[in-house]
Amino acid sequence: MTGIKTTGEKKMMFFSGRAHPELAEEVAEQLGVGVVPTKAFDFANGEIYVRYQESARGADCFVIQSHTAPINQWIMEQLIMIDALKRASARSITVIVPFYGYARQDKKHRGREPISARLIADLMKTAGADRILTVDLHTDQIQGFFDGPVDHLFALPLLADYVGQKVDRAKLTVVSPDAGRVRVADRWCDRLGAPLAIVHKRRDKDVANQVTVHEVVGEVKGRVCVLVDDMIDTGGTICAAADALFAHGAEDVIVTATHGVLSGPAADRLKNSRVSEFVFTNTLPTPGELSRDLDKIKVLSIAPTIASAVREVFEDGSVTSLFDEQ
Repeated sequence: MTGIKTTGEKKMMFFSGRAHPELAEEVAEQLGVGVVPTKAFDFANGEIYVRYQESARGADCFVIQSHTAPINQWIMEQLIMIDALKRASARSITVIVPFYGYARQDKKHRGREPISARLIADLMKTAGADRILTVDLHTDQIQGFFDGPVDHLFALPLLADYVGQKVDRAKLTVVSPDAGRVRVADRWCDRLGAPLAIVHKRRDKDVANQVTVHEVVGEVKGRVCVLVDDMIDTGGTICAAADALFAHGAEDVIVTATHGVLSGPAADRLKNSRVSEFVFTNTLPTPGELSRDLDKIKVLSIAPTIASAVREVFEDGSVTSLFDEQ
């Protein structure tokens, strides 16, 4: 006989960076595990130090970090956490990225531009990640940037079911804020049994976040319109789209998005908008001033979805089965 046989069982360990600890705690609670105690701090010059307080040798490790502001700091911290696990002899490392940073830079629009979404995937792989688990990528092709399994989760069931219970479906119209979201809006239509409309827009290629809305394609007059998007950053695009819908006779507008980035002038734009409700998930922390002062913001928890996917990965199950009904 050669070799040594072991009878050990698989071991899951769950780790969190400092970007969004509330979501990490929710996911851990859903899984019935604790977040591994971690010592993490910044040196005076901004360098990040990470050390885990428990051994990760031979464990299937899951590392969650939302790429919220300051985004570059939290991406770097996650890379350092992955490297620490690789050097601690983890059996496998799954990176959980509820919001994937730089996802909007997924292709070259003009010469001499980077494809930064690919760079992030390369950095994760080089650091030691075996698998990425993420929610509602800006474009599906980003899955192909990572040389390994990518579990792409969807917030559509969570968001659509909330809207479906809140609004009279007979008066509902699902609206895509641009041509790029039509496929996602189509899935909403199938789930809610509602017609589709599209807001045609043109973006200024030389000015970031500058959008001109041209026209609305579809019947929205007297309808309750649900604008569906993957993220809201400064709020300019979505608020302009809502204005266009009201100008075409919409009775009410509800905005849903998986990721509430909400940077820069977003707070003022959301407050001053005629939109009756903004519905997000908690893939990113909602800025304090908005969560406190704006009662038309509703945040739904994505933690059960992430926890179910983590459990399927750990138990060698099917993540796809979680969304088969779509």
